[in-house]
Amino acid sequence: MAHSKAFPLLLLSCLLFLHNTHQLQNSQTQVLYQLRKHLEFPKALESWGTYYGDLCQIPSTPHMSISCEEEQGSSNSVVVTELKVMGDKLSKPAGTFYGSSLQNHTLSKAFLIDSFVTTLTRLTTLKALTLVSLGIFGELPAGKIHRLYSLESLDLSSNYLFGSVPPDVTRLVRLQSLTLDGNYFNGSVPDALDSLTGLTVLSLKNNRFSGTFPSSVCRIVKLTNLALSHNEVSGELPDLSMLDHLHMLDLRENRFDSELPLLPKSLVTVLLSKNSFSGEVPGGFDGLSQLQHLDLSFNRLTGTPSRFLFSLPNVSYLDLASNELSGKLPSDMTCGGKLGFVDLSDNRLTGTPPSCLAGGGSSGERVVKLGGNCLSIHDQHQELLCEEEGGTKGRELRGRKIGTLVAVISGAVLVLVLFGFGLVMLCTKRSCCGSKEKSVQQTRLKAVTDNTHNTSLSSQVLASARLISQTTKLNAQGVPSCRSFSFEELKEATDDFSSSRFLGEGSLGKLYRGTLENGSSVAIRCLVLSRKFSNQSIRGHLDWMSKLNHPHLLSFLGHCTQTSGEYYEPSATILYLVYEYMPKGTYRAHLSECCSDKILTWPDRLAILIEIAKAVHFLHTGVIPGSFNNQLKTNNILLDEHKIAKLSDYGVSAILEENEKLLETKSEGHNKTKYNVAKKEDDVYNFGFILLESLVGPLPITKGEAFLLNEMTSFGSQDGRQKIVNPTVLTTSSQESLAIAISIANKCVLLEPSARPSFEDVLWNLQYAAQMQSAADAERKSDTSS
Repeated sequence: MAHSKAFPLLLLSCLLFLHNTHQLQNSQTQVLYQLRKHLEFPKALESWGTYYGDLCQIPSTPHMSISCEEEQGSSNSVVVTELKVMGDKLSKPAGTFYGSSLQNHTLSKAFLIDSFVTTLTRLTTLKALTLVSLGIFGELPAGKIHRLYSLESLDLSSNYLFGSVPPDVTRLVRLQSLTLDGNYFNGSVPDALDSLTGLTVLSLKNNRFSGTFPSSVCRIVKLTNLALSHNEVSGELPDLSMLDHLHMLDLRENRFDSELPLLPKSLVTVLLSKNSFSGEVPGGFDGLSQLQHLDLSFNRLTGTPSRFLFSLPNVSYLDLASNELSGKLPSDMTCGGKLGFVDLSDNRLTGTPPSCLAGGGSSGERVVKLGGNCLSIHDQHQELLCEEEGGTKGRELRGRKIGTLVAVISGAVLVLVLFGFGLVMLCTKRSCCGSKEKSVQQTRLKAVTDNTHNTSLSSQVLASARLISQTTKLNAQGVPSCRSFSFEELKEATDDFSSSRFLGEGSLGKLYRGTLENGSSVAIRCLVLSRKFSNQSIRGHLDWMSKLNHPHLLSFLGHCTQTSGEYYEPSATILYLVYEYMPKGTYRAHLSECCSDKILTWPDRLAILIEIAKAVHFLHTGVIPGSFNNQLKTNNILLDEHKIAKLSDYGVSAILEENEKLLETKSEGHNKTKYNVAKKEDDVYNFGFILLESLVGPLPITKGEAFLLNEMTSFGSQDGRQKIVNPTVLTTSSQESLAIAISIANKCVLLEPSARPSFEDVLWNLQYAAQMQSAADAERKSDTSS
């Protein structure tokens, strides 16, 4: 009996003894605390300051984790094998980074990367190292990183590392994953990467790598993911067909100028847009049976795409827009059952589209874009650009026209010298949308094209011989066709503005749904303007709107001006704005719990918020002049068939504000007019409320902003979030992702205008929240499957 009582005590003593003897080595504990000091005590490591036990036992957080294993050959000590630290230095500075310390972005001037790496390499047992968004800056010192000889995974993304990648990285022979995204590395990609025979993931996106594609990569036979997008890699892309395990290839926005190489049949995603690839799409692409996503847009590809490319068994996304593809697609061509999106716009395709692509818009569940070709449908290139190739007579005709153009250009250059930029502001009589001038040096402006129905190129484009090559580029950018509609066309499209076509009315005027003659659906906004609003001013606003080309801005298709007073008082000018129609309605309608079939999960909401933030950031910084008050509210975010978000009514504020100014001038006189110029902070503030509605759901008009502002103080506590935040958000979000979103909303709404974040900062934080959400979803899925 005594023995039976003593046994549990003996077992407990043994367990306590084992726990006490399996401690993290004191030397490695010291290294960890030294690293914390080097990183200037980041928030992710705050818990280390109040924790006095074994660091191997410290609870993990989304921002920090440590894993340890028993040291080989030792029975009483453990060593660090995994270290993850995720910082909060998320925003990148505007302009160029020159390598020195930047307040609020990088670590301080006291940081020495050489000392930091020296300390880090004392953890020779590390298998996985993740140091993300910590503000680490400087050049990785050569001859040191290879001391981490046990590394299997290395992630240093979203820091401020520059210079060359040290060549001794290729000595980390156990490495399986190398991620250096979002830094400032330059020079060539290391050309001895084939020594990393076990490498499966190589991601070097968003850096400044240049030179040619390293041929050694073609010999890393276990590679599954290869991402080099948003760099300056140029020259030829070699044959990649030997990479039998490659699933994802992302080389977007580089400078490749070769023909497309052979690709491995295992590929699922191929992203090669915005390069200078030339020649025809290889026939070998027809054998990519696993392919789901193919983006070859904005290149210089020629020939007629193979019919079999459209019928691949798994392909769902196919983008060949803005190339130089020509010829006729077979009328009996079939499309794969999973194909949901096809973009062939802005090429030189001729004939009649096959039935599975007919309509140039939405066909059932399939979205098809065919605008800007030479097809026998609406919304195609001008006659001059659609002349059939080949034939002596055709070449002679083109030769005569080119000779005529050269003569016109020569005279126009002289005129241009005399009159400077005066001609730039001219609009065609038929439609202000036809004015598509652009300076060659104005690189920040999105390229646009003259899409009027005139049979000759605009005089502005022909004004200088330097712009001839630019004209070809402009016509490849995919700007939606913008034209002048007649009032009769709009009356017919809306059944004479029938109440059955009425979609609603707000501060921006009435909105109708219309159906054009070609069967495509449009939305028509009616603005009532003062008769004092000059036609020149209207043309200026519409010309600016027609130049905007962004995937998350609602496409502006054209306009109509009516002054007859048939539907409104005779003293008003009625401006009808014609947009593409979005079948899934407003974002607000998908936030309410009363519509369970429509309600969006938190990951879906995050994706939509990111899309709209990208659009607004483009309006702020991507066009000249920028637009800073864009009617941001959940009702002005529209969703297409695939729940892709687009912002509507951008730019309309400028028209309404000018109209209001004219009305105030008329009633009060010039000296009494109060006119507030829109500022960037307006959009940031309004976006904060969009984010808040995404968290708590749409609010009744009687509560509105005042309710949200009053309740935001409860967001800081978990109990408060559970009472206020929408249940769908709470059940589908990770705590980390939710905390980031709440923090952004607070900064957008509660801070003074001068202290509010820029839209670049807002976008960066949202993307980081999405990253945290994705990681949490993956972990949850892994736990469920196990």
